[in-house]
Amino acid sequence: MSFQHGLSGLNVTSQSLDVIGNNIANTNTVGFKQAEAQFADLYANSLSGATGNNIGIGARVAEVAQEFTQGTITPTSNPLDIAVNGNGFFRMSDNGAITYSRNGQFHLDSNGFIVNNNDLNLTGYTVDNNGSIQPTNPVNLRVSTAALSPQPTTAFSAELNLDSRTTVPAPLPAFNATDPSTYNGTTSGTIFDSLGNAHVLSIYFQKNNANAWDMFATIDGQTTPTGTPVGVTLNGGGSEAVTFDTSGNLTAPAAPIAVSVDLATLNPTLGATSPLDFTLDLSGTTQFGTNFGVNALSQDGYSSGSLAGFSIDGEGFLSGNYSNGESRTLGQIVLANFANPQGLTPIGDNQWIESNTSGQPLVGSPGTGTMGLLQSSAVEDSNVDLTTELVNLITMQRSYQANAKTIETQDAILQTLVNL
Repeated sequence: MSFQHGLSGLNVTSQSLDVIGNNIANTNTVGFKQAEAQFADLYANSLSGATGNNIGIGARVAEVAQEFTQGTITPTSNPLDIAVNGNGFFRMSDNGAITYSRNGQFHLDSNGFIVNNNDLNLTGYTVDNNGSIQPTNPVNLRVSTAALSPQPTTAFSAELNLDSRTTVPAPLPAFNATDPSTYNGTTSGTIFDSLGNAHVLSIYFQKNNANAWDMFATIDGQTTPTGTPVGVTLNGGGSEAVTFDTSGNLTAPAAPIAVSVDLATLNPTLGATSPLDFTLDLSGTTQFGTNFGVNALSQDGYSSGSLAGFSIDGEGFLSGNYSNGESRTLGQIVLANFANPQGLTPIGDNQWIESNTSGQPLVGSPGTGTMGLLQSSAVEDSNVDLTTELVNLITMQRSYQANAKTIETQDAILQTLVNL
């Protein structure tokens, strides 16, 4: 008599119970992927080859297979909680030793690096001085708290409507920035010098003929006693001609106006680069029979700013938000995928490492190729179905009892033979 069948059955069901117990224990583990014990039958080898009368000698655990199905994504209040929606793993570095994880619970360490609860660094692409992503070897991602340097204004644009119904007084008065009766419309905008100091650019329009206007400009309202602008020139002169066709479309200036501001004259104590040169673009300005109006003002300069917060989008771009209203790309999170994710070797702490059966890691940006997208302020829950696991637990318990019963039966038969 043989007890092999029952013993092997007890062994595989015991291992399966271990797998189920591990799944149940990790029901609340973020990024956990459940496993399943897969069985195979056993047959004794025969020198004469297999026959139709072979009786198996039990079962064995062929593999404990991981199931990389998507877990439920749950929102959180931490912007550094990141869930992967789709394929891919976070690429983690432990002083250069690379592991992979689906657990996106991250935080900043004392040096601003993005790390997980085991102090492993999240890796991704860095940016160059212009804020462009450098898709080279992934490095440890860091949220820099350095202040954003100011950028002087290089381009200012204004889109307005000048009222074609405006009458031209005779004689035409000399322009005086402090006397509203000498111009027919004005608007102002902010510009910035090389040190981030803000200055007010005011532009004025005086109609001098049908479809023809003169434009003047002041900086910070500084003028001579007679209201003439000080320290600013338009295309090298004190004013600029603005003309329209009979349909109200702008005909001149045909190109952006070169504006030069003599900051050293306006305020010698500032210490900013002087002159401040930028272009003033009036494209889109019209002359229609409606009231003077400003449709759009924009410029490309800004003051210095400190990091006020950051955000992560679906494609993994890490953006810093600064106190001056600007935002800058600080890096991009990368994901790694494998030809056979089930071949990855689990090492605990929500980490896997590659193996010969998993294949080489395919590293890339989220949303490209086979990579999933990221969701910030969210985590991916364990993919364990607790109801299913409890049913499996009952099934394996019955299987264990049945295998134990075969051993008990074999023992009873053996006892009968002994008693003969």
